Amino acid sequence: MAQAVKGTEDAITGINVTPLVDITLVLLIIFMVTAKLITGQGIPLDLPKASTASGTQTLLTLALDADGHVSANGQPVIDDTQLKAIAQKQLRETPELRTLIAASKQTSHGAVMHVVDSVREAGIVRIAFAAEPLAPAQHP
Repeated sequence: MAQAVKGTEDAITGINVTPLVDITLVLLIIFMVTAKLITGQGIPLDLPKASTASGTQTLLTLALDADGHVSANGQPVIDDTQLKAIAQKQLRETPELRTLIAASKQTSHGAVMHVVDSVREAGIVRIAFAAEPLAPAQHP
């Protein structure tokens, strides 16, 4: 009597997606952490240290380098008129706009105050200053 040979390869009836979900979640966490680092600062600055410094969520970041050149959200600003226009546009889009001013230690106080005055003239009242936290051994 002849017997039919049974195939040894079974059809795939289900796919285990648990490893795929695990990898996706790990990648999501990595992107969330690195996105904050990437968008934080486009121009390398030597920020002053402060014991109370912490991360601030901002929508408008103004950076002043040692020569007093200003950039808004990583884009260079030519003059006060352009700075005010950028600030007013952002304020119209987001009424609760927060502004972070990151100035190098070598930037003059006058240049920083000039930027603060320009931003206030545009109508922004929530202004913060960036600083790097002191190392624990440097606390007084």
